[in-house]
Amino acid sequence: MSQQARPHEAAEPETPHLDFQGTTPYEDYVRADVLTHLQHTLSDDPGEMVFLVTTQVMELWFTVIVHEWETAADALRADDVPTAIAALKRSVRELEALNASWTPLAQLTPAQFNSYRSALGEGSGFQSAMYRRMEFLLGEKSASMLVPHRGAPRAHAELEKALHEPSLYDEVLRLLARHGHTVPAGVLHRDVSQRYEPSDQVEQAWAAVYSGDPDTELARLGEALTDVAELVWRWRNDHLVATRRAMGAKPGTGGSAGVAWLEKRARKNVFPELWTARSHV
Repeated sequence: MSQQARPHEAAEPETPHLDFQGTTPYEDYVRADVLTHLQHTLSDDPGEMVFLVTTQVMELWFTVIVHEWETAADALRADDVPTAIAALKRSVRELEALNASWTPLAQLTPAQFNSYRSALGEGSGFQSAMYRRMEFLLGEKSASMLVPHRGAPRAHAELEKALHEPSLYDEVLRLLARHGHTVPAGVLHRDVSQRYEPSDQVEQAWAAVYSGDPDTELARLGEALTDVAELVWRWRNDHLVATRRAMGAKPGTGGSAGVAWLEKRARKNVFPELWTARSHV
């Protein structure tokens, strides 16, 4: 038998199935033809294609990360901490991939960027609806950030819904309270459409979590959140460095303050008490 093909092996085709009645099953699932024909450059500069595709890839990663954080928030609301941690850990890998998206743009010189910058017109990354949903989930709420999306009904409705829903961190703090930690009523019942502000008592709650067994669910949740926060901070800093390199301190597209605005964003900690509590452990 060793010298001959086994019967089931002999019946196997030598080539994969190539003839389909319509589009391929791969195309039906991935919609690759749609994705690869969404690039419409507006300048003659060959570098614009890299900028456009990289930006579109970032939007896809924003979409995945929003899905993970919403999954985590839903799980925390149901006291399902393992599912929340699993979603957060997946988002960590996705944030790493998102942050790597800066690599093709990280060494743009001012001359290279200027060769197609005018194609952006008033377009700017802060106008991204999906990135805004990420920020809202992190507790960075702002009703004024809905204004740019009034002309896009679906995006505006999704953002308005996210504005008035508890953020991921709101759900985390409610979980802490249900586990017996002291979280102020003003935090638990705050207006969730407003930006989250740090609390000394929340800091003490996290210090208590970290002073205990490091393998408890809450401690592992805290570390998963810290991993997320660190990578969001790295994203903001990589954005700042890439922008500073490409355009210096000039005003940003879309009327933003450019580097000055990004510097302000980079100084803000995500899930702030998770960082400050470490000084008290």
